[in-house]
Amino acid sequence: MHPVLFHIGAILIPAYGAAAAVGVLLALLLTQRTARIAGVSAGQVWNISVVSLFAALLVSRLLLVVVNWSVLRMHPAWLLGLAMIHHPLLAGTGALAGAAAAGIYARSQRLPLWTVADVLAPPVALGLAFEQFGALLAGSGYGSMAGPKLPWAVTYTSPLAERWSGTPLGIPLHPVQAYAALAFLLLSLLLLLWLPFRHQQGDVAGLWLLGAGVAVYLTELWCDPEGRGSLLGGALDGPQVAALLLVVAGGLVLRERGGCGKGHEVEAASLREAENEAKHD
Repeated sequence: MHPVLFHIGAILIPAYGAAAAVGVLLALLLTQRTARIAGVSAGQVWNISVVSLFAALLVSRLLLVVVNWSVLRMHPAWLLGLAMIHHPLLAGTGALAGAAAAGIYARSQRLPLWTVADVLAPPVALGLAFEQFGALLAGSGYGSMAGPKLPWAVTYTSPLAERWSGTPLGIPLHPVQAYAALAFLLLSLLLLLWLPFRHQQGDVAGLWLLGAGVAVYLTELWCDPEGRGSLLGGALDGPQVAALLLVVAGGLVLRERGGCGKGHEVEAASLREAENEAKHD
């Protein structure tokens, strides 16, 4: 695979960062469509997305600096290489920070939180699909050793993949990142199709939680266990525990909630009130 897409002089353009950036751009564009479907202000959803992305990037990079502070003090120039590092812990921490920032901003704008979550669910799944594709190119989050007859196994040869992600070289591996990318792409399509037909606010977000949990749990079966933690004598790893929590959370969100029967009438009234206040401001 190709950890580096191309060079601009001495500057490297990493494949992971480029793929993630494309995913972010497409996700932002998709939010404009999902916002219109749900009847939410596309401009406000755009602002929420930008705030959420900034928070996710800031918190994940700060976590890297804190964890590696003793090394960075001796080699300050290594700060430039932090963008090359990808790890499930960073992704999870960034996702939590982004979700918290989105919730705080939506609350400050008096937007219905469940509707905002429904609007963002398909774009987030699409962005994760591209993020996993970038991980495949970079060798990050690599899979376990594949059998000699697996026709779609991937073999990494670039020393940069080993240096940046610890990827083993010259060994056929399961392209687990491709499995995850396909799962998130299908999930994004399903959520987009279901959005106009949701029965109550939060249904699409609940399905995202369920689908993401199932995708993470299943793909972890083919991930290399190095650095992913172990529970119950190796029966589960860290991401699988997180996946089970996502499934439970999704089930709780999808349950019938009292007071949601009015559904779209309450939502429309809240949106009209927010739009009127925005015009007066």
